[in-house]
Amino acid sequence: MKVSLKASAIAVAVSLMAVSAASAQTVKVAFIEGMSGPFGGVGQNQLNHFQYAAEQFSGKNANSGVTVQIVPMDSKGSPQEALALFKKATDDGIRFISQGNGSSVAGVLIDAVNKHNERNPGKEVVFLNYAAIDPDFTNSKCSPWHFRFDAGVDMKLEALTNYMKDNKAIKNVYVLGQNYSFGQQVSKFTASMLATKRPDVKIVGNELHPLGQVKDFAPYIAKMMAAGADTVVTGNWGPDLALLIKAAKDAGFKGNFYTFYAGVIGAPSAIGEAGTDRVFQVSYWHPNVEKNALESTYTGFKYKFKEEFYTVALVNATKFLVAAVEKSKSTDGLPVARALAGMKGKGGSGEDIELRAADGAMQQALYISQWTRAGGPGVKYAMEGTGHGFKTVRYLEPKLAAMPTTCQMTRP
Repeated sequence: MKVSLKASAIAVAVSLMAVSAASAQTVKVAFIEGMSGPFGGVGQNQLNHFQYAAEQFSGKNANSGVTVQIVPMDSKGSPQEALALFKKATDDGIRFISQGNGSSVAGVLIDAVNKHNERNPGKEVVFLNYAAIDPDFTNSKCSPWHFRFDAGVDMKLEALTNYMKDNKAIKNVYVLGQNYSFGQQVSKFTASMLATKRPDVKIVGNELHPLGQVKDFAPYIAKMMAAGADTVVTGNWGPDLALLIKAAKDAGFKGNFYTFYAGVIGAPSAIGEAGTDRVFQVSYWHPNVEKNALESTYTGFKYKFKEEFYTVALVNATKFLVAAVEKSKSTDGLPVARALAGMKGKGGSGEDIELRAADGAMQQALYISQWTRAGGPGVKYAMEGTGHGFKTVRYLEPKLAAMPTTCQMTRP
């Protein structure tokens, strides 16, 4: 009898292990990103973010049978390279791709995904966009296969200009950006929104420069100073922002900077002490938010990689992908896309967030934050050893950060 019970217990255990193994699923995501070239440092940092998010928020650490596996593919920031890698990913049977650094790359990938899915029913691919924020992607170029986890240019500039309009010291604004779709959208929306909200403000310069090619921004700073600019609005990121801030520091420019990406790797070090209280950022999260639902993720990432953690969009992309696979009970693109549309969850501040079904745009909170010395109220964490961090000066809950969409699409 004892032998029989023991044998029976072993049989049950083996059976449960077999069921568990059968239900465990690995989902591969092709991370098509520039991890070499001018912005390679940012791309590598983003890869670290995604792999860490997959480690923490899928598989056994998330008590899930769904494990996300990141497959790095270096596009060198080139749209042509990205298209070649997309084909390789689909040839390898990968049904999910992710990219974010550069709307110029995202645009061709959205088009490639649409064409692939039309030609290959049953082998559909889903695009998890974590940082390419051209508003057209969720308006005129919206796609049922594209989901954007960052906030769009229109959303961010609506928040930023609402904050700026209340500062009566702002008189002369210089807009500087990178010459591709994202920078062009920043230029357009900044000028139009300030004209509506603060018609007394003068746009004393509105200029675009080549992406990743300018090594010395001193001539641009000289133009700003000659124009009497007291405020600069820029969507620059990576080296283009770090070098811009350095040039401003070297020239003794005293104006304020309103940015999108002052918290991205390298920029905090470039800002340093000279930018105290003069650099502002619009973002959907920063390390010193009041209700930091990702504090342990922030500290854990920083300890492991000795780099700053800031791309919560990749955490949300991982969480939502896992939840969509669990909900649809499938790792195929079509059922997962259906599950993602309208999916709700919790953001980096614990707020309610939603992948809006109408256009695939994440609806989430936004923050305006100011670069200041760490250690005081609201600035617990310093960035990149500078002794400075970002402090919230305005919070917009998701419904206030939302923007309408003109998207017209039929979900499959």
